[in-house]
This record gives sequence, C-alpha cells and structure tokens, in this order.
Amino acid sequence: MSVALSLLVGVLDGFGLAMFLPLLQMVDGSGAEVSSEEMGKLSFLVEGLRTVGLDISLQTVLMVMLVFFVLKGVMKFFEGYYKVILQQVFIRQIRFTNIDLLSGYDYKSFVSSDSGKIQNTLSGEVERVMQAYRSYFSAFQSGILVAVYMFLAFMSNAQFAILVMIGGGLTNFIFSKFYKKTKIQSKNLTLESHSFQGLLIQKVANFKYLKASGLIRNFGYKLKSSIAHIEEVQRKLGMLASALVAIREPIVMLVVVAVILIQMKLLGGSLGLIILSLLFFYRALTFLMAVQNHWNTFLSVSGSLDNMTEFTNDLAVNQEHQGTKSVNSFNQSLRLNGLDFFYNQEQVLKNVSFTISKNETIALVGESGSGKTTLMNVLCGLLPVGRGMYEVDGVDRKDINMLSFQKRIGYITQEPVIFNDTVFNNITFWDEPTEANIQRFENALKLAAIFDFVMELPEKQNAPLGHNGVMVSGGQKQRISIARELYKEVDFLFMDEATSALDSETEKSIQENINLLKGKYTIIIIAHRLSTVKDADKIVYLKNGAIESIGTFDRLRETSSRFNKLVEMNNL
Repeated sequence: MSVALSLLVGVLDGFGLAMFLPLLQMVDGSGAEVSSEEMGKLSFLVEGLRTVGLDISLQTVLMVMLVFFVLKGVMKFFEGYYKVILQQVFIRQIRFTNIDLLSGYDYKSFVSSDSGKIQNTLSGEVERVMQAYRSYFSAFQSGILVAVYMFLAFMSNAQFAILVMIGGGLTNFIFSKFYKKTKIQSKNLTLESHSFQGLLIQKVANFKYLKASGLIRNFGYKLKSSIAHIEEVQRKLGMLASALVAIREPIVMLVVVAVILIQMKLLGGSLGLIILSLLFFYRALTFLMAVQNHWNTFLSVSGSLDNMTEFTNDLAVNQEHQGTKSVNSFNQSLRLNGLDFFYNQEQVLKNVSFTISKNETIALVGESGSGKTTLMNVLCGLLPVGRGMYEVDGVDRKDINMLSFQKRIGYITQEPVIFNDTVFNNITFWDEPTEANIQRFENALKLAAIFDFVMELPEKQNAPLGHNGVMVSGGQKQRISIARELYKEVDFLFMDEATSALDSETEKSIQENINLLKGKYTIIIIAHRLSTVKDADKIVYLKNGAIESIGTFDRLRETSSRFNKLVEMNNL
C-alpha cells in the first residue's frame, strides 16, 4: 500500500512536470504549434489530449497541470496518513510485546540484568527506534521516487539519463565513510544512555541516604560526567549530519552541470532535447540526496534498533516456564524433597526437605548467607528448582502455572512497597471503587489494624501517600502493605523480614496483628529477631544452605546448640 501510494505520488508529479515543456513552447514567442517530440516517450500526454478533442492551449495545459498536482496532493495526504498509522502499529507492537515479555521475564535472569539498560530500552530507546522507523521508510519512499523519476527521465531522453545515473551513483562513495562513522557513534550513544539511566535510577532509589550522608552532590558529579559523554557523542553525530546536509546541494549541482557539459560539448546534444529529462533527473538527484540523508539519520539511531532487537530476544529467551495446571486454591501442603539450588555454579541450597501444611506458620531463621531468602524465593515461585522436588498440593512445580499460584500469594518485604497514589489505590491495586470492592477494602483495613488511622485522615481512603509513602510513618506503610495482600484474598503470606526495620514498639504491635492472622493463612516468615517467630508452628533453622534442625521454638532450644546460641544473641 505504501509503495503504491509513493509510486502514484511520483508518477503524478512527473506528469505534472512534463506539462511544463509544452507550456514553455507556448510562451517562447515563436507562435509555432506545440510539438510533443521533445517529450520523448512522454509525448502520449499531449497526444492523449488531442485524441479526446482538446486543443493544446495555455488554459488546457494549465488545467491539466493543476489536475495532476491536485491528485498528487491527495495521494501525498493518504501516503503520509498511512505512514503514521503504520508507525503507531509498529511502535505499539514493540511496547506491548516488551511489556508482556518483561512480565514473564525469569526472576533469576532479572536480578543479574542491568536495570539502567531495561529502563533506557523501554523508554528512551523506543523513541529512537521510532525515529529509525521514520528514517528508514522515508529513505525507502524517497528511493521509490528516485526510481520513478529515473524511469520518466529514460522515457524522455535515455542517453542523458544514463550519464546522470552514473554521476548519481558515484556520489554514494562520498557518503560511505559518513555512514560507517555514524553507525559507530549510534552504538556509543546507546551504551552511554544505558549508563546514565542506571545512575539516575540509583540516585532516585538511594536519595534519602545520599542526602543524609552529604554524598548527593558527589553522586551528581557522576551523573554530570555521564551527561557530558552523551553530549559528546551527540555532538559527533550532529557534525556528521550537518556535513551531509551541507554537501548535498553542491554535489547535486556538480553532477547536473557536468552531465550537461558532456551532453552538449562532447556528444553534440541540444538543450531543448534534454530539458525535460534534466528536470526529472534534478528531481531524482534531489531525492537521492534525501535517501542518503534519511539513511544516515537511520544509521544514527541504528544502535537503538540493534539494542531493542537484542533486548527483546533476551526477554524472549529467558521467559519463565509456565506449566499447564492452574492453582485456584490451596488445600493441603507445600512439600520440598531433596531440593538443591545453584547460582552461577555455586550451590546455595543443599538437600532441603520439609513440608508446610495449610494454615501453618513457618519461620525461616539462620545467620546471614544461610539461604533463607533463596529458600523463600523458591517457595513463592520466583526461582526454579535446581534438583529435587517441590510440590503444591501434590502437583510438581514444573507442571504448575506459576502465575496462577503467585496470585494466591501475599508478599510483604522489609521495605514496604508503596505507590505514589491514594490509600485506596495502593491497597486495591487500582480496582474500581464498586460497593463490593469498598467492602473488601474496609475489611482488609480492619484485618491490618489500620482502619481507624485511614478514617481519621482528612481525605480518608483518597488521601495521597506520596513517593514511597513519604506522607505516613514506617509502621503505617507496613500496615498498608499488609492490607494490600489481605485485600487480594490470598492463601499465603510471605513475610521477608517485614518488621525488622521498625522500632520495637511498632514491631510488637504489628507482630500482634500478624499473630491474629495465624490459622487463617499459611504464613512463611524470615526474621532476624527471634522474638517475632517464637509462636511459629515450625521453625526451620538453616546453616550454609542446609537445614540443621526443624521444630517449635521450645523444641529447638532443647535439641540445637547453634539455635540456642542464636537465641542468646537475640537476648531472649
């Protein structure tokens, strides 16, 4: 479709230009009848008018020219509009595909990836890919117009056309070095942009620490240095682009002047016989220069296109395995049997075996580096099983659709996840405020013991929480996080040191609230402070990735000397 429209634009423009020749013959003052011989094989335009009974008068020629250029304008509109539609479809497909692939990206691959690259590719690089798309298709369309004008020039005067083709072809050698340098700088710009986005993410994420420690300006120097590198690459790209624009017109005129001199001085041609062909080839050379400029612009962002292809392929290759069996409820147990887990050839978990029954509260304890977080990540489906077996209600993890399983999970971390939105949207995750959802919302607030606090806010559930929950205290942020998971009506609560960052009084209050949830949910807790897990149904004590002992708090006090030592360190 796009090719056909470009062809029509070129042909209609060519026919309109061809009508200038009879117009010039009329105004030369000789009074002779308009001849179509100088139009070469395009003489059918004039002969066609005579065939339908029209006089070749000034009015007729002008009206025919007007019709051709009006039709060209109409086709040009449809060509441009169609290009915009294609561009939107192309970019939307890239964005939607990458968002879906990122959602299914394997967690193990994600933690080793470059966050700056992900951020830059999904934001800034998409805009550069859009520019690459526009430049590529503009070059393609200009190339079609070059072909159309060359064909029309051949029809007008083949000998002159061949000479201009040779001259136009030679100009490509001039641009080849520009293309090579532009492509190199484009890749450099992509790499520098990745680095800048990574630093920017770190500054925003660690703003509080950098501000409080007086290091924020020092880190700002790193950002400024990265910006300087980006600007240097952009300057080089701009210089190359400016050079191409500057030499375009002189090269076109050089070719045209040289060919006219050869045609008239060496080959003995007349200006009258080549004027129409000259007009077509000037158009062709203009669009040839446009092809070269568009192609250079495409190369200047081709690094982003290569990066986008590599990024999309990486996401596609490292998709999380999804089984076919959905988990719509949890009825019996989670069972680990001989579980091993490796990370970069290093064994992190060793022969882990135990069972978690429905509505049990399980605590994972041990020294730093003992494998607690890795084990929790395996249990909630973030990490795959290396060796051994992991079953949910008797179904092997490999056969389970993990997305359906993870929808049954409430996950609460040490640093509460708070979005820059209202209390209602944070807890309901942007559900519609229907009567049923409002009732669920209020029930979740009550279960998390934060209902009274929210109702006392000036805007109640519509109160904004600010960036990372800056408008409320740490304890209230954690309660909001708990309320969000309870709103989901889940079967599991995974708590990764959920209260360790709080003061003792707030921790005790939230811990009492968590204890009220015992027996209603299957709760898995990681805790450094053993005071928070004394009432757990089962404590799993880990040492160097292996289970050293399992039992109640009192049972482990009786049977495990290492656990006793850990208890003493906690002053219990």
